Amino acid sequence: MKKAIDFLKQAIEISSTNIKKGGGPFGAVIVKNGKIIAATGNSVTNTNDPTAHAEINAIRLASKKLNTFDLSGCEIYSSCEPCPMCLGAIYWARIDELYFAASKIDAKHAGFDDEFIYKEINLAFEKRSLKTVQLLQDDARIVFETWIDMENKTKY
Repeated sequence: MKKAIDFLKQAIEISSTNIKKGGGPFGAVIVKNGKIIAATGNSVTNTNDPTAHAEINAIRLASKKLNTFDLSGCEIYSSCEPCPMCLGAIYWARIDELYFAASKIDAKHAGFDDEFIYKEINLAFEKRSLKTVQLLQDDARIVFETWIDMENKTKY
C-alpha cells in the first residue's frame, strides 16, 4: 500500500502544480509493473478541450507510450474521484486498478459537480435536459453488420 500512497501523493502534487499553470486542480498517474508510464494534469482551460481531464490525458499518454489502447496491467492514481467521463474511459482502457484521493463530494464543494450527469445518464432520452433524438438507426446498423462480418478487424 506504500507504493499506492506514493503514487497518489504524486497525483496530488501534479494537481497542485497544475493550478499554478492555469489548469484545473486535478492530476493523474498511470503505473505499470511499478513504473510510471504517464503523469499529467487537467488541461481543459489551457487547451480549450472539455475532455482534457487529468485521467483522459494520462490515458492518452500511456496508450501512446505503450503503443496500445489496452492498458491491462496498469493502475491509475487520481487526485480526485473520476467524473463519469473519466471513469468510463478507465473502463474502456481496461485499467486494472483505480486509486483516488479526494471524493466527488470534495470536488463538488470546489465547484466541480457532476451529479447532474449521473442523473441524466439513467433518464429516458425524452426526459433528459439535453435534447436527444435517434434517427437513421437502420442505416447505422448496416455498418455494424459489415463490422460483424469482417474477418480482419482489430477487436477492442
